[in-house]
Amino acid sequence: MHSMLPQNCLLCGTFSGRAKLCADCAADLPYHPQACCPVCALPTLNGAICGHCLKRPPHFGSTRAAYTYAFPLDRLVQSLKYRHNLAVVSLLADTLATQAASHPLPDALIPMPLHPNRLRQRGFNQAHEIARHIARILRLPVLPHAATRIIDTAPQASLPLNERRKNLRGAFVCDHTLQGKRVAIVDDVLTSGSTLDALAGALLKAGALEVQCWVAARAVMQRNF
Repeated sequence: MHSMLPQNCLLCGTFSGRAKLCADCAADLPYHPQACCPVCALPTLNGAICGHCLKRPPHFGSTRAAYTYAFPLDRLVQSLKYRHNLAVVSLLADTLATQAASHPLPDALIPMPLHPNRLRQRGFNQAHEIARHIARILRLPVLPHAATRIIDTAPQASLPLNERRKNLRGAFVCDHTLQGKRVAIVDDVLTSGSTLDALAGALLKAGALEVQCWVAARAVMQRNF
């Protein structure tokens, strides 16, 4: 969360020394609770597996989340995605790497791919940037081309929950050989979980032994994977 040069807080703009955030804004960050479902990271009593994951297990086996997607963290994520504020990457990735390092590590990281049309519009893939930063910290390989998004789906946030899984059917392909590998998908935000579940399914078909999800932020809402 620190830079070599003096800078201003990414949230409020006040002088923050070498830190990404001033002390007040850093204290307001919504760190994700440890007591959450080990599969989807939904907060649960005593960290038990939630009823949804027991009833309908997703293709991924576990989720690590650095923050809860709430104010003011949501402003940082939006500034990264829509205003190309790449200074946010290290703040998100540092916390996620620390959280993930306390668990068994995968063999490789796979950033959530964007469809080529979306990548051209945005100019970069925020999940890839986060994954690259984590990889440097944890000394893990990144496989940015392991999976491809072949269908330019409507934004998940614009769809009712019951339409999200249908929207993603056949959206991902994986031509990379993952036989016997344990991999972690890296993404910025987990909302319903349907996008991560669809990609995890494609990775398992490519031979992955296990799929984890590493997300910078977890939205607390109903699932639809």
